[in-house]
Amino acid sequence: MNSFKSMILGVFAATLLFSGCGNTGSAKVQGNAAKPLITPQAVSGSPKLIAFGDSLTAGFGLAEPESYPYLLQQKLKADGYSYEVVNAGVSGDTSLGGLERADWVLGQENAEIIILELGANDLLRGMPVDRMKSNLDRIIRKAKEKNIKVLLCGMLAPPTMGSGYQRDYVNAFPDLADEHNVAFLPFLLEGIATKRELNQADGIHPNAEGTRIMTENIYSAVKPLLVKQ
Repeated sequence: MNSFKSMILGVFAATLLFSGCGNTGSAKVQGNAAKPLITPQAVSGSPKLIAFGDSLTAGFGLAEPESYPYLLQQKLKADGYSYEVVNAGVSGDTSLGGLERADWVLGQENAEIIILELGANDLLRGMPVDRMKSNLDRIIRKAKEKNIKVLLCGMLAPPTMGSGYQRDYVNAFPDLADEHNVAFLPFLLEGIATKRELNQADGIHPNAEGTRIMTENIYSAVKPLLVKQ
């Protein structure tokens, strides 16, 4: 990663850490937390692609048709794939929260692929990196035990957390991907972070246009895992 890109992404991560929307106790976040969006055109018996994450997956601040799982469903259909995309995103969720609901999420019939996007809220709460990494490790292991393919999405930490924390946090994701030999997307907000015109007023969550770009990032990373039925 070149120094200019590091600086830009560091600015984004600092914004993520200190933005008011990092307060997961807000009424708006809590109101959305227990109600993941429903994906469109679900077909019973189809292989499932599970979008498993936090507010970036749930579609915080967006209408349902603007969320990435919905958009991903449309792209898959247009390209001739029969996967049913399940939106298992919960705003404010941490890696521990994900681990606690992993058995239910991964136990769905015909689950074949999981897009694992968790860890940003661990950062917001200053959770130890080794704890986050252990939680994600256990989720990945549960998925692999069920022969579910995994795409792991990485995140960034600001230098204000301290160089050691920043290094450990950023490296936790590729280290897990290498250890488990799973697909890896280094930064799903590539091309979106720090661009005001692509983000909501909080500076963290992509707006509708930014989410379309995020969907493209995710689709490119998950496509090698797809199989036409």
